[in-house]
Amino acid sequence: MIKVTRYAENPLIVPKDVQPSRPDFEVIGAFNAAVAQYQDETILLLRVAERPLQEAGELRVPVYSVAKQKTEIIQLKPSDFDVSDSRIVAPKDGRSDFRYLTSMSHIRCARSRDGVHFTVDDHPFIYPHNEYETYGLEDPRCTQIGDTYYINFSAVSERGICVELVTTKDFRSYQDEGVIFLPDNKDVAIFAGKASDRYWALNRPMAPSTGNLDVWISSSTNLHDWGHHQRLFGGSVQGWDDGRVGAGMPPFLTQAGWLEIYHAANQQNQYGLGAILLDRDNPAKIIARNPDPIMMPHAQYETDGFFGDVVFTCGGVVAGDELTVYYGAADTRMAAAKLSLNEVMSGLQVIA
Repeated sequence: MIKVTRYAENPLIVPKDVQPSRPDFEVIGAFNAAVAQYQDETILLLRVAERPLQEAGELRVPVYSVAKQKTEIIQLKPSDFDVSDSRIVAPKDGRSDFRYLTSMSHIRCARSRDGVHFTVDDHPFIYPHNEYETYGLEDPRCTQIGDTYYINFSAVSERGICVELVTTKDFRSYQDEGVIFLPDNKDVAIFAGKASDRYWALNRPMAPSTGNLDVWISSSTNLHDWGHHQRLFGGSVQGWDDGRVGAGMPPFLTQAGWLEIYHAANQQNQYGLGAILLDRDNPAKIIARNPDPIMMPHAQYETDGFFGDVVFTCGGVVAGDELTVYYGAADTRMAAAKLSLNEVMSGLQVIA
């Protein structure tokens, strides 16, 4: 059994800690943050979900207008829409090709000197600004290569879910690098270094008809043009990961190979974390995998929230044997936990 030590200060960031991007919005989630170590700071690149303030009997949803270069509020007739899923607004007439999100997400920086107490910037770092981002930006990951930080995220719009990339050197400004994975794809995690003279990235194509929600691996010579796509692993037939799997932290190199802390959900949409070890020179080869989760939701701040029973990591920090996992809890707030890297590695079982 792997010991998981949750921070006594959890949750570290909650929605009320984040100032809305505009006065007629409310923040309903600050979660699923990418993680970076920059100078003497730990920086969380928060996914901040916010929505228009609602009045009784109203249904208002946010959409970014490319033509007007601003976010607009769309007024809908509540009786015409199904809002049983807290995340989406779908028409009751059954039109599967038409839906809105109940909130819009952007990326906001939170900064800390000790990795525990964070101050959230007052303004967004990355905000929707093009046709691929009209419904928002979700679940970023951050990979440092040299002095450059590569931040990728899911861009959501009526055109689907694609993956975009930006780069920064100072977390004050960024360079837009464009779309790197076509729709529908998400959960991209770029490896922190090369293997066999190529860059590598985990991703999850969203099969619309047949197939499962599995993790794939791709490679590139320049971090922009990705190919050599291969399915890497999926979930179990029955168990903690029998619903879907997806990349979590950007894979990092250990003496034994590339270690990936991933997320998975069961058929009841309960999300936990797992561990898998990939070959140092050929990351498309699995060396070992823990058949059991290394972390499951059980604290109240993980079970209760906008979408409960969720622990979902997009990044962490490794210092010697100590692995600090920063994670979104119940799609609402940020928390952190410490694990022993040696214990995680000891729980892996070699794949024949």
